[in-house]
Amino acid sequence: MLTFLLLGLQAPAHAQDGGTPERAGGDREPRVDAPATGSPDPERSPSGAEGPRIEPPRLLELVEAEYPREARAARREGKVVLKLLIDATGRVTEAEVTGPIGDGFDDAARAAALRSRFTPARRGGTPIAVRILYSYEFRLPEEAPAEPTSPATGGSAVAATGTAATTLPPATGPDQASNNAAPPPATGPDQASNNAAPPPATGPDPANTAAPAEVTVRGAAMAERLRQSAQAITVIETEQAQRRTADLGEVLARTQGVGVRRSAGLGSWARFSLNGLTDEQIRFFIDGVPLDLAGYPFGVSNVPVNLVERVEIYRGVVPVRFGADALGGAVNLVTDRDVRGTHGAASYEVGSYDTHRLSLTARHLHEPSGFFTRVNGFFDYAKNDYPVDVVLANETTGREDSEPTRVRRFHDAYRAAGGSAELGFVNRPWARRLLLRAFVTDYDKEHQHKFGVMKTPYGEVTNGETVPGATLQYEQGIGRGVALEALLGYTYGRATFLDVSECVYAWSGRCISKRTVPGEDGPRPRDRVFREHSGLGRLNLRYRPHPEHALQLSVSPTFIARTAEERRLDNDDRELLRGGHSLFTWVHGLEHQLNLFDDRLENRAFVKDYVQLLRMKGRLPGLDGRFDRQERDTHRLGVGDGLRYRFSGWLYAKASYEWATRLPRPVEVFGDGAMIVPNLELKPETSHNGNLGFTIDARDTAWGAWRLDANGFLRAVERLIVLNNRTDSIQYIHVSGARSLGVEAAAGWTSPGEHVALDGNITYDDFRKTSDEGNFARSEGERMPNRPWLFANGSARLQLQEVVAPRDVISLTWDTRYVHRFYLGFENWGRPDSKAKVPSQLLHSLALTYVARDAPRTVSFTIEAHNLTNEPAFDFYGTQRPGRTLFSKATLEM
Repeated sequence: MLTFLLLGLQAPAHAQDGGTPERAGGDREPRVDAPATGSPDPERSPSGAEGPRIEPPRLLELVEAEYPREARAARREGKVVLKLLIDATGRVTEAEVTGPIGDGFDDAARAAALRSRFTPARRGGTPIAVRILYSYEFRLPEEAPAEPTSPATGGSAVAATGTAATTLPPATGPDQASNNAAPPPATGPDQASNNAAPPPATGPDPANTAAPAEVTVRGAAMAERLRQSAQAITVIETEQAQRRTADLGEVLARTQGVGVRRSAGLGSWARFSLNGLTDEQIRFFIDGVPLDLAGYPFGVSNVPVNLVERVEIYRGVVPVRFGADALGGAVNLVTDRDVRGTHGAASYEVGSYDTHRLSLTARHLHEPSGFFTRVNGFFDYAKNDYPVDVVLANETTGREDSEPTRVRRFHDAYRAAGGSAELGFVNRPWARRLLLRAFVTDYDKEHQHKFGVMKTPYGEVTNGETVPGATLQYEQGIGRGVALEALLGYTYGRATFLDVSECVYAWSGRCISKRTVPGEDGPRPRDRVFREHSGLGRLNLRYRPHPEHALQLSVSPTFIARTAEERRLDNDDRELLRGGHSLFTWVHGLEHQLNLFDDRLENRAFVKDYVQLLRMKGRLPGLDGRFDRQERDTHRLGVGDGLRYRFSGWLYAKASYEWATRLPRPVEVFGDGAMIVPNLELKPETSHNGNLGFTIDARDTAWGAWRLDANGFLRAVERLIVLNNRTDSIQYIHVSGARSLGVEAAAGWTSPGEHVALDGNITYDDFRKTSDEGNFARSEGERMPNRPWLFANGSARLQLQEVVAPRDVISLTWDTRYVHRFYLGFENWGRPDSKAKVPSQLLHSLALTYVARDAPRTVSFTIEAHNLTNEPAFDFYGTQRPGRTLFSKATLEM
């Protein structure tokens, strides 16, 4: 537990009115005690004499102090008292330790205090500088007594082991700490204990008679603050997932409302869906930077889970701070943003079908200078040669057998590697953060068959990409409640697609004949190179004129320029690839946050402005080979609102709405130059997005912790963009109108002592075409095809502590997932008994994990079986996923 103690308040000499400090008791500066809240006469001094009233500073931002590693290992606790100088803007400009206690506590408390913010003290309404005594108390979380539930805050949550558990009122947004105000004034006999200032002193020497007033305010960790905010958000903490073997796609798929479908094993193409909307309709970020501009071009499902600490899923209503257009929501992967001390972690996973995954991360802060450095790296490889059931063709006659035969995939390997280095300065007077991050990622992927169709095997088709880039981040408070965040980024991508095979391959992996024209995936050979230059800028300004009000302005321009080259001289498409394509997108947003009734009510209202400039120059199909230039400019507006009301400490409700716009992405308009052809006629999608739900979070009951979250959602879309792969040319097209209406619910229970944990969720999504115009006009009212509409997840964990050694944990976890059958096409197409469909599936996994903690080290080992019953698994029609697989994983943190 961390508490702060305001022992007294005094105005420094340079802050006194008239420039001449008053003297009392010799040469000592006078100690002016803060008034008791609720003074009957605001123009009277605390002692009752006539004169301007001095109002004490109130806490706006309490920064968590790091629990010193050595003290934590030795299980030592302590209290540090500091004398702070708070200037007339509320910034802490000096922090002096009045009584050093050593063990690293002094430096940790001082560093945190310098980053805290207050409202300025005032004399007669005029801001002045003051000195206060301020106390940090460090207690080990494991030994902290249980804190009672507070009706106003919803209880308390202990911070992660090894940190001082800062207690704050529940806050919201990405900068929760900066949005917290001091607790409201208390009334009644316990008033002194609840105010951030001592009661009025009497007598000649206030310093001898002022009774210190200790203020303890409760709050939750970052993830919990986000959950309790007005944002339509689901938060996944990955601490347990980092010790297990499921990839990030599997972790996301276990969440209500979320679907992740894979075309094969590790590294395969994946389709992410959120409340019915899919693919580019969802925007993906890592630490607020678009995923494809941050060095992860292979998609969210293949990002190493051990590099991610938290996943934030925004359902349909996207905060302005991301500066992005999105139709169905956004997913933000949050990595280790901690800049304190020295820390390192490593993990290695090995499993079926020659799967290997390695991740490394380390950071260090040189506290005297504030110089900070962090490095991350990963390597993934999978051969993906798992058994599949296919109908073989006789290599002599060419006729297909009548019964499926089990063979192994032979051309589906995946390799990816990447790393990043971040360096700069943190917690300096001139910058809270100034960090430069450089990165590079490279991946290669073999393709076993045509996209979405596992019928004809490929033996040599490959693609890959190399992406280097850099970002520069700057954060700083610039006074009077204003904070600035700025980001600049540049990424260069070089992608390749190779399809020049002269062989016809059988599922056995043999070359059974020669082609008259090379190329397995199309009518002609392709050896293509794509180059893309991307630039990103973002400016966020936050202004808090009052503890109950905050404004945020976001400006985010993005520029993408793409060129392509065909290196085969015998390919007639070479001229079509000449020229270049560019997209310039500019998204502005303004948000107002309001907190009322002791934070029971929070409201976030916002407006957005979208601008997109599309330029394309080249030889286009259907124009008789003419070199043509096309331009299209788009301007749209959007509005939204999020509301949260807390009925009690364990029950709150949310409602949110956004009139959302999504501008077409480069791959949709320009194609990918390989499998997806361009469609320059695509227009922006718009949607009315609504959410309504409630949450029950009763943690401190005699029967354990209970959780229930239920939400209803609506997405009414115009000009829905879908990928049409039912013809020879795969292309993004419009569906003139569609509506997604559904419910999602998640429930859980954890026993006292955390020996047993049960969790489950279910999602129902009725997503239908609502227009009788445009593409698929005769399917009005039919369910949108090739999308799961009913699915559920469940898990049960048994856990024992101190089995082999002190502070160790062993757990056995069972996970299950059910997906109801769904049709490949519209339900009114064809006969029901012969329609192509993906069958219902029920898959299970089982994991045994052992965790040993010996501060400052934590070691874990996991053995896990996926698809335990070896069921045939399909995410896409006819495309089989792996059966039973076994994995093991070891992690080390220190």
